[in-house]
Amino acid sequence: MEKVLVGMSGGVDSSAAALILKEKGYEVTGLTLKLCEFHKEQDLRDAKAVCKSLEIEHLTLDLKKDFREKVIDDFISQYKSGLTPNPCLECNRYIKFGKMLDIALEKGFQKIATGHYARVERPGERFILKKAEDACKDQSYVLYSLTQHQLSHLVLPLGDLTKAEIRAKAEAAGLVNANRPDSQDICFVPAGNYAAFIEKTDGFVSKKGTYTDINGKVLGENKGIIHYTIGQRRGLGIALGKYQYVLSKDAKTNTVVLGDEEHLFKKEILVRDLNFIPFDELRGEMRVKAKLRYRHLEQPATIHPLENGNVKIVFDEPQRAPSSGQAAVFYDGDIVIGGGKII
Repeated sequence: MEKVLVGMSGGVDSSAAALILKEKGYEVTGLTLKLCEFHKEQDLRDAKAVCKSLEIEHLTLDLKKDFREKVIDDFISQYKSGLTPNPCLECNRYIKFGKMLDIALEKGFQKIATGHYARVERPGERFILKKAEDACKDQSYVLYSLTQHQLSHLVLPLGDLTKAEIRAKAEAAGLVNANRPDSQDICFVPAGNYAAFIEKTDGFVSKKGTYTDINGKVLGENKGIIHYTIGQRRGLGIALGKYQYVLSKDAKTNTVVLGDEEHLFKKEILVRDLNFIPFDELRGEMRVKAKLRYRHLEQPATIHPLENGNVKIVFDEPQRAPSSGQAAVFYDGDIVIGGGKII
């Protein structure tokens, strides 16, 4: 009987993962990670209650220091430098499938599991990552950085089920969080106000800068680059007689470039820090479908390996608002080919 350590956030998905794995005959232990000061006590209570009802052991682990260094500090640094980071990607890379896996193996567990909606399979010599059956809940995008080592020790029991099926299963088992709403915000920025969080957490004083057009003409004064995201139209605080959008940001000059929406669309995008799953490296051009954000609908494209190790994506049609720091993820059907960070 394989021993599996299930990361339990207190939500219904990770709770259902523990339930399903126990039903399948695994020796299951639940683990709740304490990651930041914003961790809700209700989450911990719900995770404990679920483990008690499933008659499995529940553990807690304080990883606030690791989370601060690898996720929060990285998020703040990137945002201040003008990038648009996705902290969930770094949390998965270094915490959930990094630190948690290391600890699980040290404690004698053969596998770890989470409530992510995706599938892990091994049709040949290598493990592959596939989309979830439920396209509306698919989370393969945030898992593109998983390595063969991590995939070999990972179980994703929700990949073949829909959210409705998960809730029904949890309710039938009498789990306390069966009908709990899904969380929407970044866990350490619960109000969604990134600028306020950075100023409070880092002691950063956001200085005013300038708006310019694409030719460098000064249009007015901005509040500081951390207050803006690529593609933003609302809340600019400047009247120019027509809709204008944030096209780019320059941290060195504290400049925000505004322009018409048509200037947001790009056909070619460069990507760095690549991770590929079905193979180690891209040796030639490849037809894929690529997505540039979690909610972005994947689009047909060709990826080209470059001599410096980066990849160039050439989309069939221009895509709106690619943002430096976000992930570009490549698919072949429902198989995740890999991905990297947009330059």
